[in-house]
Amino acid sequence: MAGHSQFKNIMHRKGKQDAMRSKMFSKLAREITVAAKLGTPDPAMNPRLRAAVVAARAENMPKDNIERAIKKAIGGDAENYDEIRYEGYGPGGVAVIVEALTDNRNRAASDIRSYFTKAGGNLGETGSVSFMFDHLGVVEYDADKASADDMLEAAIEAGADDVVSSESGHEVYASQDTFRDVAKGLEAKFGEPRKAALTWKPQNNIAVSDEVGEKLIKLLDLLNEHDDVQNVYANFEISDALAAKMAG
Repeated sequence: MAGHSQFKNIMHRKGKQDAMRSKMFSKLAREITVAAKLGTPDPAMNPRLRAAVVAARAENMPKDNIERAIKKAIGGDAENYDEIRYEGYGPGGVAVIVEALTDNRNRAASDIRSYFTKAGGNLGETGSVSFMFDHLGVVEYDADKASADDMLEAAIEAGADDVVSSESGHEVYASQDTFRDVAKGLEAKFGEPRKAALTWKPQNNIAVSDEVGEKLIKLLDLLNEHDDVQNVYANFEISDALAAKMAG
């Protein structure tokens, strides 16, 4: 597929690295605490917690931080967070889904609505754009973990629905029902993945102009920098030239 879809190729840009890392660790810790609080504190028995720990390790979060986040849930002194999904349209009519964990619903809604408005978009009702995405499990591995053929073969054997392999790695998709078994099967063969989580995968990506692309990236930047926002998904594709410019 031509162009760069989504935002992941641009997320880890140069500059502000330390501040971004600190913010990322706090978001990862929040997800670990919430996952441990909602289920058992044992990652082997709690798929959501397992995925949160895998994500934390992939970002080189210190082991002490991970254990502290789990203990916070066990100790009962963890804050109460509401899980909320916001949906709306950004510049160029691009669909955007925002997942948040917040201890203040009014603040989160007000801030996120203002970001959409300033970007020339608008926040909609729940369900207003999610029908354009598939809610799936994704398991990701670095490209050097396996060849595209070996990954495809293992994914089919594990019960996965789709595999996308590229220079940046392998993405294996599975339904929510089969996700845990697929992740386990792949881990037994290739070791721990760099990511294993539920995701919103666009059914189709919209190619946007560089001007609209820059506005969208600014909007996604603002959303990702918000303390309450855990994940942002959008169904757009930018040109290679813009991707190179934003990464530079």
